[in-house]
Amino acid sequence: MTKQKKIAIVCSYALHPNRIGGMDRFWVAYDTKAKDLGYEVDWYFVDYQPFDFFSGLTIFSANNQNVEQFFLEKVNQENIKYDILVTHFVALCTGFFKKAKASGIRHIIAVDHNPRPLEGFPISKIIKNKIKGVLYSRYIDQFVGVSEYTRNHILKDYGSFLAKKTNIIYNGIATSVFVKRKNVTISSFDPQSLRVPKAFRTKQSFGEIPIAIGGGEENKFIVTSHLRHSKGIQDLIKAVSILENDIKNQIQIDVYGEGPYEIELRRLANEFNLVTIVNFKGSSSKLNELYASYSYLIQPSYGETFCYSIVESLVCNVPVITTHEAGNVLSVIEENKNGFLFNAGNYNQLAAIIKNIVLGKLKIDKDVSVQIDADFNLEKMVDEHIQLLN
Repeated sequence: MTKQKKIAIVCSYALHPNRIGGMDRFWVAYDTKAKDLGYEVDWYFVDYQPFDFFSGLTIFSANNQNVEQFFLEKVNQENIKYDILVTHFVALCTGFFKKAKASGIRHIIAVDHNPRPLEGFPISKIIKNKIKGVLYSRYIDQFVGVSEYTRNHILKDYGSFLAKKTNIIYNGIATSVFVKRKNVTISSFDPQSLRVPKAFRTKQSFGEIPIAIGGGEENKFIVTSHLRHSKGIQDLIKAVSILENDIKNQIQIDVYGEGPYEIELRRLANEFNLVTIVNFKGSSSKLNELYASYSYLIQPSYGETFCYSIVESLVCNVPVITTHEAGNVLSVIEENKNGFLFNAGNYNQLAAIIKNIVLGKLKIDKDVSVQIDADFNLEKMVDEHIQLLN
């Protein structure tokens, strides 16, 4: 009888019931498929307090300590034997991988999701990375980048000699769980059956009247992001601050997410008298339903490796305003077709885009969800990751 293979998956990531995103859905789908194929799977996360979404997974929590060290200590103290180790969000080419290999793990896969600074690493960091690549890359059997950008940086950071064992697997999303923003037109309507402004509550025909299905209020923008400086939300606040008052008063920006930079962002919003325009909503597990209530996603990031929020927004038929350098690392945003692009950090350009949207000079009214399901599908992502186990 063939011995069941045992997989450990170490993620430098905390699970939270109010933040169920693309990677959370991937982990559940991956766990199900791996078990169906006869693997035994243990998960190690930075922090986890049990909740229903992950009830089927075997999860060990590091209780906000270093998850790599927690894993090594547990393996050594309890003499746990794993055949395969997979890491997510863990720094590459460190001594951790040498120690993990020494524990008897046969095959190690390192998935790189980590962004790089827009201005690049300082020379000291560049040299250290090159040395780490030489010393520790031998203990990693397979490197995976979540985009071409990421793969290129793995080779740039740790050595081009890793090319043969470095692949790309794009992240995928469970498209079926997302509410899609749709626009329909009708030639006449019954005022009793539709919610329309009082001015239109007559029985006469008004020709074609667009009705947003699933929300999508005009000039209502959404930001979904971890709140840190590199996400560029401070530039969005500055952009709004320089708009004329009659433009400001027509927009609403809802920011979903938490992070260490929230206090500073709130301070900026208060300083520029934008507290009624820029709303901090905290984390939400319902983003899959919320996107459809907005006209555009704004992603002003300085550095991304994949950017789930852009793909999720597009699959919901919500166009995207993002940066050339970082927010569009997947090259899925095409100017005037499914979004608008500006230079990272240039809040004047961002302000001009927002203003022209409000004035009606910039508009995207076509379905922007085309091809997302095919190119960034969760099932495809799971299958490609599972194939690495063979």
